Amino acid sequence: MQIAIIGANGQLGSALVDTFENAIPLTHEDMDITKFDSLKILKKINPDVIINTAAYVRVDDAEIYPEKAFAVNSIGALNVAKIASEIDAVNIYISTDYVFDGKKGNPYTEVDLPNPINVYGLSKYAGEIFTQNYSKKYYIIRVASLYGRGGARGKGGNFVEWIINKAKRKEPLKIVNDQIMSPTYTVDVAKTLKKLIELEPEYGVYHMTNSGYCSWFEFAREILETINCNIPLEPITSSDLNRLAQRPPFSALQNAKLKKLGLQLPHWKVALKRFLTSQ
Repeated sequence: MQIAIIGANGQLGSALVDTFENAIPLTHEDMDITKFDSLKILKKINPDVIINTAAYVRVDDAEIYPEKAFAVNSIGALNVAKIASEIDAVNIYISTDYVFDGKKGNPYTEVDLPNPINVYGLSKYAGEIFTQNYSKKYYIIRVASLYGRGGARGKGGNFVEWIINKAKRKEPLKIVNDQIMSPTYTVDVAKTLKKLIELEPEYGVYHMTNSGYCSWFEFAREILETINCNIPLEPITSSDLNRLAQRPPFSALQNAKLKKLGLQLPHWKVALKRFLTSQ
């Protein structure tokens, strides 16, 4: 089976390249998914599966430059879906917990109705709809709060790296305690996605996060405890940050459909320890 990975040098993309042997890595230098003609390279490669990890992930900047977010996350997804259908490839679109408004108060399952509250989430949800409506064969994989060895190029690093760098400089931290999410290690997503593709279950939406959930404050505390660092850590509220984009207060995901397939990702605390000890 031939697999092409779009966004191969990104945080999740690099983990996928490490996991999928003989995968064809494609970066922005190889193609620009916002331009349909640029994707014609996929016709030459003719893969069985296309995994699209390319994304505009600057949540606050998306409020100022919505056209940039929609160009990559929505129109890019549409272009990939069209090409995938032309070559009869399985189209895998990586989406996000931010398609939800966070008002449910419990982890979201795949049957819950999205209702994004920021431009980034809306652009990703539009990408989901394009993927569903323009692909013959597709999987939409919703992930959340990713961290991994590759960092997050679009964000200039990930949360775990940021906390570690602060700790090294002995800088005190103020972290939000009113946003609940599912921190997820990219390696676990990559390995689980590989198993999903091998199982070939019914097409549709699947949640794929480490189990359990916590606030960003609790996540930061666990990172500091794991690396045995005792710097000042203070909980604050989202309103204290005065960010441009609203964040869902509770966007944890439940992998209900994966569970039925017998697939399970480790608890987020277990995954975090694996990541930190591998550094």
